[in-house]
Formats: sequence, structure tokens, C-alpha cells
Amino acid sequence: MRSAAVTAEGDRIRWVELPGRDPARVFVHGLGATSPAYFTATAAHPLLAGHRSLLVDLLGHGHSDRPVSFAYTLEDHADALAADLRAADVAGAELVAHSMGGSVAVVLAARHPDLVSRLVLVDANLDPLPRLPGADGSSGIAAYTEEEFVAGGWREVRDRVGAGWWSTMRLAGLEALHRSAVHLTAATVPTMRELLLALPVPRTFLFPEADAPFPGADGLAAAGVSVRAVPDCGHNIMLDNPEAFARAVADALS
Repeated sequence: MRSAAVTAEGDRIRWVELPGRDPARVFVHGLGATSPAYFTATAAHPLLAGHRSLLVDLLGHGHSDRPVSFAYTLEDHADALAADLRAADVAGAELVAHSMGGSVAVVLAARHPDLVSRLVLVDANLDPLPRLPGADGSSGIAAYTEEEFVAGGWREVRDRVGAGWWSTMRLAGLEALHRSAVHLTAATVPTMRELLLALPVPRTFLFPEADAPFPGADGLAAAGVSVRAVPDCGHNIMLDNPEAFARAVADALS
């Protein structure tokens, strides 16, 4: 476990690091998750092992600090991750990023292009989302006010998402979880999709085969983004079908 201060107040991002050769690979989790739990098997898979690998927990999540003063916009997350990577002497990294982490990775590549050489986005959020009371995930969390969520709305979310997701979501700060969800549903300007289309680095987008056809896939492909369906999985592709996921990531990084 390693760490670096990423804010003026000294708040620290923490990551698990596996030694190996460059370019470094940086794994970034989604909302309410933690990278060591979601990506260790992938980083250590025979098709992918041997590279320096950083399994990073975004600020407010997992093993990282949970400052209440942090805004948790996608841009803030990206800038904090950039500070962490620079502290770790990482440049030109290959990013493998899931869900909200994929959104952060796109913003990171747009704002800090020296840090990213390749993107593998795993069912990432590219567009604004509606706020839907009672829904799972970011749409349901963002439907609360922050005061409602912190005062007890989080218990309703806990009961909706189930034991698997809650096992890592419970590690996130309540303010961090809510603000991250709000800014994820609001998206960025330009949107993450628009930023992704303009990036000059090799880009791959992985999604569950059951969700085909993926909305906007033709536009992504026309911009040079490789769009690939992974069979026998849901949103958490790396957990649902780890072998197929490792093969897809290895192909994308080859």
C-alpha cells in the first residue's frame, strides 16, 4: 500500500502497487467501489502480469482519505488522480477504468495528456444521467439532497444495492459518495463522450454483450474508438467474467 498527498490540505490517495515494467498500468474503480477488490485478479492475470500496476482508490473511496471539504466533481477527481500519478513518477500510463472511473479517466486524459498513453474504458459513463428516486447507482443517490442522503438516505441505498456493492460502498465517505454521484449524473462540459471522441490516444470501450447494441457505438468507432462486447457478464465485467475480461484488456493493450 502506497499513498500521496493530492490536495493543499494534505488529503491522501492510496493505492496498491504491483512492481513490473513500464508503461505503468493504472486501474480505476467506479462509484462506491475500490480498485484492489475489483482489479487485483486482472492485474495479476498471466496475460497482463509483469507491468507496473497501480490499483488506485479515488479520493473519498476505499482506502483513500474522505475529506468533506472536497467537491468531488469529475474534474476534481481527475486532478487529484493526476497529482497522485505524478507523485508516483507515472507518465504515459495505460488506464483501465470502470464505470465512473472511466469518466474520470477520460477527463484525466483530456486535462493531463502527458499522463495517459492508452485508455481501456469498462462500461464507463459517457453521458449525463437522469436523477431517479429509488434507482440503483448514481441516479438514485443523486436524487437525494446531500442533507437527505447523509441523514439517512444512505440506508435506503444500502438496502437497494445489496451486500456485494455495499461491501465496498460502505467504505466511501457519505459526502464523497453523494457528490460524486451528483457530478457523474450531471457529466462534464463538453461531455465525457465528446472528450473521448477528441482524444488522440488509442481507446477501447468494453461493455456487456447483453447490452448490445451499445448506444453511440457507431460514433465511437468512427472516431477510432474500438468498441468490444464481452459475453456472459453484467456491468461489473471484471467480476462476472474475469477470464473474458482479462483477454479483452490484454487485446486492447497489445
